Amino acid sequence: MTAITDQIRSYWDRDAITYDDSHGHWPRTALELAAWGSALSRLLPPSPARVLDVGAGTGFLSILLAKHGYDMTALDLSPAMLERLRDNARRAGVEVTTREGDASDPPPEGFDAVVERHVLWTLPDPTAAVEAWRRAAPDGRLLLLESLWGASAGRGEQLRRAVHSSLRRLRREHPDHHAEYDPRLREQLPLGGGTPPETLVSLVESSAWGVARIERLRDVEWATRRALPSVADRFVGVAPRFAVIGG
Repeated sequence: MTAITDQIRSYWDRDAITYDDSHGHWPRTALELAAWGSALSRLLPPSPARVLDVGAGTGFLSILLAKHGYDMTALDLSPAMLERLRDNARRAGVEVTTREGDASDPPPEGFDAVVERHVLWTLPDPTAAVEAWRRAAPDGRLLLLESLWGASAGRGEQLRRAVHSSLRRLRREHPDHHAEYDPRLREQLPLGGGTPPETLVSLVESSAWGVARIERLRDVEWATRRALPSVADRFVGVAPRFAVIGG
């Protein structure tokens, strides 16, 4: 294991303790779950397809898809995250196979689809990972679930996020993570400053996945906005969500 990979694993092991406390990490309202379920069912092959959830964390996607009849395998670098995932799956009454490992070294089971949510930014080599995911699903589909954030999001989105953060501080809410990424670590990540859709489309199309398409997840945005805790939050809104699809 490389030093940077070990540093990333250690960060997420610590973050697993409070990760599920963030509503953004684990949507809970019936409306949000319905919006996510509708989008995923539309963008993925029909269940009971075999799906690999890369960087599965505590299992939001894996468990939601398992509830919709998919045969789920969850891959994550962090053993602490996978332990939480197994606990969450037991409480939800679904089965999810878990694998501990690097995103660039997925199990070679011949999946029907590979899905990730907000994982690419934290990979040291996203190009190698996307190629490896194609080998894991040689005849399948790729689904990247991302949002617009960071320096590449533009001044308007940066302002929205700043206002949102101010509202959370006024309510004395805990941050989404136990700590910020070490700036020196983030500098070593090609997408550490954000995941612009143009970059992700190019990433997919320059790989063995070939032609990519993109969809704005407006129903998910709408449901997420409805679930925000105050009128002020709902006025500020949420970051644009989108999916990049390959295969």
